[in-house]
Amino acid sequence: MKIIVPMAGRGSRLRPHTLTIPKPLIPIAGKPIVQRLVEDIAKVLDQQIEEVAFIINEDFGSEVETNLLAIAQRLGAKGNIYYQDKPLGTGHAIMCAKETLSGPCVIAYADTLFKADFNLDQSADSVIWVKQVENPEAFGVVDLNEHGHISGLVEKPENFVSDLAVIGIYYFKKGEELRAELQNVLDSNIKNGGEYQINDGIKALMAKGKKFVPGKVDHWMDCGNKEVTVATNSRILNFLQADNEHLISETVRIDNATIIPPCYIGEGVVLKDSTLGPNVSVGDHTIIENSTVAESLIQTNATIKNAKLSNAMIGNFATFDGNFTKISIGDYSVLD
Repeated sequence: MKIIVPMAGRGSRLRPHTLTIPKPLIPIAGKPIVQRLVEDIAKVLDQQIEEVAFIINEDFGSEVETNLLAIAQRLGAKGNIYYQDKPLGTGHAIMCAKETLSGPCVIAYADTLFKADFNLDQSADSVIWVKQVENPEAFGVVDLNEHGHISGLVEKPENFVSDLAVIGIYYFKKGEELRAELQNVLDSNIKNGGEYQINDGIKALMAKGKKFVPGKVDHWMDCGNKEVTVATNSRILNFLQADNEHLISETVRIDNATIIPPCYIGEGVVLKDSTLGPNVSVGDHTIIENSTVAESLIQTNATIKNAKLSNAMIGNFATFDGNFTKISIGDYSVLD
């Protein structure tokens, strides 16, 4: 089994946090989004992962590439890096990794996380992972036939089609079949919204009678902007706590501080005269003094003093002191 992860976008809605690292490498409860994604896919599939292919922008740099290859290695898989030089859509991105697109493959967009427990339908040519939603008109949804198979894809339907929204994770038994259809999309210059879309390749496979079925997930979590990323961090922490995962490093230094679970606290963190939690993630070597922090996501090597924070997201090597009167705030920064 192979996993292909298109992730060439920087994530402009998460600026300034994505100015130095791409969005999929932002940590949620101590792990980068993309690492959680591929690990969760591997758990659901319950199969050996042979290869993980990451489709990135070439300007992400060698450190990002090294980190991505390490994620594949942790799964016992080969890692491959491909480049998408222009933002020409999902179909174009996937075809940047066409050498990998063969045999059983999962394609997963790297700005979504999920929790699911279902068995992959081995009789299907493809599985499209979906989540039941209350407002299907805001999503791309699947249309089902009388057998419960997927007969069509409808983007933001004005009239009710189904309440099963496509979450951006797809399984193909034969990746080379999708590759052939997407190659035709590119060669024929078939665009929607000015871009080459995976849906046009999927619809071509459906027209040839390929069997598509839904794989229903229990939870679907977005990481598109700051608000939903902080909320996703809280949900992941609660899932991890329910699974009895160890979330607090043994190297944390606690001095007159209270921790209200669930919280993730990384290596070498210092907590002094503070209350932390619930639903807070703190990256390695961060210092928090004389502060109250709840429902927040703080990355590595940050310094937080004299603060009362909730629903906050603070980046790497950032310094925040609630007593500051002179500040220098860069592009895309927000203080509420």
